[in-house]
Amino acid sequence: MSAPVFVADTLEGAAVGAALTLTGPEGRHAVAVRRLRVGEKVVLTDGAGRGASGTVAAVEGKDRLTVEVDEVRGEPAPQPRITVVQALPKGDRGELAVETMTETGVDAVVPWAAARCVTQWRAERGAKALAKWRATAREAGKQSRRLRFPEVADAMTTPQVAEVLSRADFAAVLHEEGSQPLATAELPTRGEVVLVVGPEGGVSPEELAAFAAVGAQPYRLGPSVLRTSTAGTAALALLLGRTGRWG
Repeated sequence: MSAPVFVADTLEGAAVGAALTLTGPEGRHAVAVRRLRVGEKVVLTDGAGRGASGTVAAVEGKDRLTVEVDEVRGEPAPQPRITVVQALPKGDRGELAVETMTETGVDAVVPWAAARCVTQWRAERGAKALAKWRATAREAGKQSRRLRFPEVADAMTTPQVAEVLSRADFAAVLHEEGSQPLATAELPTRGEVVLVVGPEGGVSPEELAAFAAVGAQPYRLGPSVLRTSTAGTAALALLLGRTGRWG
């Protein structure tokens, strides 16, 4: 079984033979929840692509452990970079979508307040929901042993999403009536790929027109209609395979 991953406040001074200290909530999770002991293997990461593998050298109290570094490595930014624009689902399905997309390999997630979204993020409720999405990405990144966690952007409106799509090297909107299958789309090997996943009620004609105006065409995923919380993960897996990132 691979070593568990914990997020360190800093990896400054990380080098083979150096000692790094893990404290705070992550240290508490390692010591009190995971019950790590001296001699066990762990990985510390900054969540931005850098990690230090090592061995637990000391455990103190309930929230502090020292790791002797065996290896320092970097996880380069993958190419092409894949962003999923995710319409806001109902309930906790948003966290489910973020969790599975993170485990699959998404690089960035953009929450989208689509016209047909039942859920709307406003004021304090919106801030709490966004914080949950970001915490989910962090925890799923650790669970899937990633060193580079996906970014979760602030929620965007349709015009803001259109701006993101306009800068992409390839942009697609998942739509059951798309004339082209995503499985045969011509994809770049580098740059930015942006995929839009609509709400349960579907992407409105006005939104489709706005996205088409900046080059994002509708593509169909398959013969069945997936829920908004699972469509992004299925499409992401397809893209990762086709671009060679799942080699």
